[in-house]
This record gives sequence, structure tokens and C-alpha cells, in this order.
Amino acid sequence: MEARRDVFQAIADPTRRQIIGMVAHQQLNLNSIADNFSMTRQAISLHIKILEECGLITVNQQGRERFCEARLDKLDEVSQWIEQYRQFWEKKFDTMEAYLEQLKKNKKHGKRK
Repeated sequence: MEARRDVFQAIADPTRRQIIGMVAHQQLNLNSIADNFSMTRQAISLHIKILEECGLITVNQQGRERFCEARLDKLDEVSQWIEQYRQFWEKKFDTMEAYLEQLKKNKKHGKRK
């Protein structure tokens, strides 16, 4: 049984990140997307399928063409995950900054004596 794909799997691949970037600005058909890569259309279709399963794009049939449209709200999950680590590092940097300020003060006072 295959595990459910998530947004982190989708953005782990540089080709998929590039596809997301392309369709973030406008809907594109599959051929337009595939023309930007030096891989088979089948490989691009697989990337698009993964992006669709992860909820980052939708594929809509319009006549004979299939168009991809970005659903970037799913990236909020990534943003929230990253945010917890940003807060962690901000606290570390604040602590380091306070330590460096204390070193400066100690050095300054040490020269006066």
C-alpha cells in the first residue's frame, strides 16, 4: 500500500519545483510545460501527477488540451513547518547577540582599568 503523498514530497524534486513556478503565474497546457524540460513527456506527466496528488496543482480538460493550474495555498503547510525553525533560530541569534554585547562591554571596561 502506497503512503499518501504530501506537499514535502512534491517540493523535494527540482523539476516539480520548476513546474510549480511555471504554473504559479499562468495556466499552462502539458505540452507547454514539457517543452521546458529535456525529459520525456511521460516523465513530465508523472511529475504533474505527483503535484496533482499533493494538491499543488489541478489539471483541467479544455477541449483536447489539459491545463495545469497552481494551488499554492497547499504551500502553507511548508511555511508553517519552516516557521517553527525560524523562531528557534531567532532565539539562538538573540542569545548570541546578547552574549556578544556582553563581551564588548567587558572588553571596554577591561581597557579602562
